[in-house]
Amino acid sequence: MSCDLSQKIDGLRKKMGSRLCILGHHYQTDAVIRHCDFTGDSLELSRKVPTVDAEILVFCGVFFMGESAALLTRPDQKVYIPAEHAECMMALMAGAYEVERVVRTVNTTRRVIPLAYVNTQAGVKSCVGAYNGAVCTSANADIMLDWAMREGDAVLFLPDRHLACNTAKRLGLTEKDWQILHLSQEALSDPALQEKRLLIWPGCCPVHAQLRQEQIEAFRKKVPDASVYVHPECPPEVVSASDGAGSTSFLIAKAKEAEKTGQKLGIGTESNLVARLHKSNASVQGLLPMYCPDMNAVTEERLLTLLQAIDANKAKALSLSEKERKSAKEAITRMLTVCDTIR
Repeated sequence: MSCDLSQKIDGLRKKMGSRLCILGHHYQTDAVIRHCDFTGDSLELSRKVPTVDAEILVFCGVFFMGESAALLTRPDQKVYIPAEHAECMMALMAGAYEVERVVRTVNTTRRVIPLAYVNTQAGVKSCVGAYNGAVCTSANADIMLDWAMREGDAVLFLPDRHLACNTAKRLGLTEKDWQILHLSQEALSDPALQEKRLLIWPGCCPVHAQLRQEQIEAFRKKVPDASVYVHPECPPEVVSASDGAGSTSFLIAKAKEAEKTGQKLGIGTESNLVARLHKSNASVQGLLPMYCPDMNAVTEERLLTLLQAIDANKAKALSLSEKERKSAKEAITRMLTVCDTIR
């Protein structure tokens, strides 16, 4: 971390005052997180955005996160991201045009509710909203999948197959109840799909998908008295081999519990978060290096460059079409409404 960079960022933050709010996802580096007014996982930050009064929102995360924030802001607010090229590899596995085709096809003979993981582009969220579906996060996937199954005859969960399978298992579904889709028109027209309650998009998070059951077993041999917790984007066999799976907020809570009890932990998720947890509690260790290159594209240098551009009135805010915004916002609002009703 450069003191000069930090001082310049601090100076611009002071200059902009209450007009500026910086939000950051837990997977950001420490150098970026130190400048954030609010940090959280996708659900926490989705809930936070509508409560922010600042007219300038800088979202330190990948592109879809900035888009999601832009869907929840007021007309007088603008959202900026420090690295516009920071996409999400998982989100790119489900394009809006293809999602529209699949959703339309599977809805021809019964009511299939689309449920999109928040790790999707605005165009996908818009399609989902137009078909009376909703968004979910890893923190509320159980709640939202249960809701979607009660809303229709079946659910199309996209784009993460691992999160879908892990969530379905927690709700009591078995492999007989679901089908991981082949996306060809012929495969989507297979009559056998009519018997499935859950249709699963074949995408995944390449970062979390790299964790293997053997690595958990090796960690347990190395630290036999440790508990292991992983993110639900990990493969189902990895989740089954762990002591539990949950969102970044869940993993942080487990680490805080361990500080009080002295329990040793192995954590399977993005390494920036694990390193931060390890600093607070040396008994927390990562199962293997799991760095997201897109999350790491947001740097202190890029944050400073963006703030300088905003100050000079030369920065480009995120922009969404009104048509896209309306349906996509409906998908996110449904999620927040369902979860707030249950809380």
